[in-house]
Amino acid sequence: MTETSHPTSPLISDGESRMTQTQPTTAPRTHQLAPADVRTVDALVDLAVAGLPATYRPASAEFTQTVRLVRGRSGVHLQQEGTNLRYAAIVALGLARMSLDVQRRVLDGRTADELGALVAERAVLDPDTGAVALAAWVSAEVRGIVDPALLDDLASRLASGAALPTVDTSWALTAAVASLSVDDSSSTAAVVRDAARERLLAAQGPQGLFPHALPADSLGRWRSHVGCFADQVYPIQALARLATSDDDGVALAAAERCAARIVNLQGPSGQWWWHYDWRDGSVVEGFPVYSVHQHAMAPMALFDLAEAGGTDHLDAVVVGMRWLDAHPEVLEDLVSTRHHLIWRKVGRREPPKAARSLSAATTSVMRGLKVPGLDAALPPVRVDHECRPYELGWLLYAWRAAGVVEALAPTQEET
Repeated sequence: MTETSHPTSPLISDGESRMTQTQPTTAPRTHQLAPADVRTVDALVDLAVAGLPATYRPASAEFTQTVRLVRGRSGVHLQQEGTNLRYAAIVALGLARMSLDVQRRVLDGRTADELGALVAERAVLDPDTGAVALAAWVSAEVRGIVDPALLDDLASRLASGAALPTVDTSWALTAAVASLSVDDSSSTAAVVRDAARERLLAAQGPQGLFPHALPADSLGRWRSHVGCFADQVYPIQALARLATSDDDGVALAAAERCAARIVNLQGPSGQWWWHYDWRDGSVVEGFPVYSVHQHAMAPMALFDLAEAGGTDHLDAVVVGMRWLDAHPEVLEDLVSTRHHLIWRKVGRREPPKAARSLSAATTSVMRGLKVPGLDAALPPVRVDHECRPYELGWLLYAWRAAGVVEALAPTQEET
């Protein structure tokens, strides 16, 4: 099942590029993608469209928690596991940036708008704040509807004073900004915007990084100092969008600081590391390296920062994306042309979460304290043969934004 890697070539060859489909709407870039990177992006978009149906359950219009490569009596096959409302919302956001024909092909006749309506209906009174926030975001951005029930729910949760995940709070802010772009008179959206903004800005560390929960100390001694990669990119995105919509210089500066720090910490082969110490801006534990961070989440957030007038980190985006093909940790391909999926991560050969727990414990005792010989004892050599639908959804969302790739692509004369 190992697929041979070819680090110097595009990940997949899909023939003619689609770079001329839409007119650029983004701000001018200071530099552009190389032709091979343009082809890579196009190929990954095609792969995501071809792979998403394997994660979908058309009878119930639900997306799975994951699809996993397993070996059975009849050979190797993909196995669907669970369902996830968050992931359905993210797929709706991504597919909304594709043609209606593509949407119906992936969703067995449905559109992203219809999927978004189902997500909103199912998210009402859902205990998962992240699912509610994503549903409100989808309602506004995909359907052009401000959903008062979802926004009321978010406002109540933010006002309660209870601890909330940083990711969920960021999504609530993005949902509020999207809702206000549809109806700027929505008082509830403004309440959500202001409450989420306040929580995020109050929690940001001196080096620009964010903890995993707000407030951080709600996680206890051994975990309160740690923030994961998602805890950085979603605040960058939310604060950048707030800066764009409200001309909020404080929000833009906060997004800038966070982005600058994770870019400064990026690995030598473009790796976006997993866990950070938000107190001093250091890496707690680098592995696993998740493919979605490389091809979707970092590009999505950093593009939004640039669109808000912040620093253009395209070089970091490109080297991160190239890690999918040129990763030094393993010989095996992460992009599976056979299954039309991108394998989830490269992690350590270890008991479950052993390195994370050790690193969190040592850095809680002393900032920057590393476990000696960790890479030798628990080498990062394992590929996780699963793929979650949100990973492909974010890939579409990041790269098929109106004009993003077109603005980054070199002109015919330059190639």
